[in-house]
Amino acid sequence: MTDVEVRTTSRGRRIGGWMALGVGVVVIGIVGSLMSGLGAWSEREALDPESPAPLGTRALAEILRDHGVDVIVARDRATASAALAEHEATLVMPDAPALTDAALEELGAAAADLVLIQPRSRDLRLFLDGSSLAGAAPEGAVAPDCDLAEATRSGDVSPGLLLAPGDDSVTACYPAGDGWGLLVHDDGGRRVAAIDAAPLFVNEALAADGNAALAINLMGRHPVVVWYMPALFDTDLETTPTLGELTPPWVSPVIVLLLVAGAAAGIWRGRRFGPLVRERLPVTVRVGETTEGRARLYARAGDAGHAAAQLRGATLRRLARKLAIGPAARPDQIADAAATRTGIDRQTVRGILIDDIPASGAELLSLRTRLRDIEGAVDAALRPERNSR
Repeated sequence: MTDVEVRTTSRGRRIGGWMALGVGVVVIGIVGSLMSGLGAWSEREALDPESPAPLGTRALAEILRDHGVDVIVARDRATASAALAEHEATLVMPDAPALTDAALEELGAAAADLVLIQPRSRDLRLFLDGSSLAGAAPEGAVAPDCDLAEATRSGDVSPGLLLAPGDDSVTACYPAGDGWGLLVHDDGGRRVAAIDAAPLFVNEALAADGNAALAINLMGRHPVVVWYMPALFDTDLETTPTLGELTPPWVSPVIVLLLVAGAAAGIWRGRRFGPLVRERLPVTVRVGETTEGRARLYARAGDAGHAAAQLRGATLRRLARKLAIGPAARPDQIADAAATRTGIDRQTVRGILIDDIPASGAELLSLRTRLRDIEGAVDAALRPERNSR
């Protein structure tokens, strides 16, 4: 096997190894993305009744079921409305910013009881008229300090977000700081409650203080709980359609296919063009060819001075070697030695080897011819037996 074949084989192995490594990295990335996506899906969002994560509320949902309360998880407004129409149920609802005020009021009015577990200013304005947010509670558990039986039975809790009641028709419990941890409005048997469930009803906090008892007392007044967790697409707001919604469903798969095909074509065409050429190595190249090639480049660029310097440098090195005066000899010494050996006028030799500067391509060609003549004269003087008779 020649050196070229050996190098080609090793190069192919290196390329194959890098390609295999790249494919492995891509596969690992895809698998990791899928696994992380599955993990995120299993955790879902905070306050989600199907999430076992620390900020989920699956434990509360299971406790309600153990107490005979049917928990229906609705992820869109249509499902929640249908469940409320079919059952006398408590609606448990977090903040739903993708719904309009009218949609929220319509959904809340269909419930027998309403528990706002993530109250915001709009929710308080719509369902607890005049109530507002009042900051965050200091650390530590507080007593109910109200006449609401459900809160009194539950005992102390450590509220998070504080609320301020709008009027005397709203019962406020768990005073802390400048507000209250729980607001309840009872209107002829229909109850609306607002409480920050994030620090109380999630899986990691449910067993503390009276959190579980308070959650069951607020949500378990009816045999059915409709737990509404709005999805991103669940909105009645007027939105501008995206490019993906305007294009047919087959466009995205075709784009992905084209990208994959383009990558494959790039890898395929990225290899070396044409068949491999066998060549014996190493290849010996005369020094003169390199010098003359460089001089031709200077000549094509119109730089006759640099081209002449290249030709003269090569000629002087060869003359120094032929005249045996050493590589350290100066150009003037080489020129004097060549003139002495050949018998040519010293000034003429110096002009050819040192002084004359060509100003055009024609003068450069003339200089090249004279340099060859000087070198030929030195060869003839050193080997008189080769002279023709």
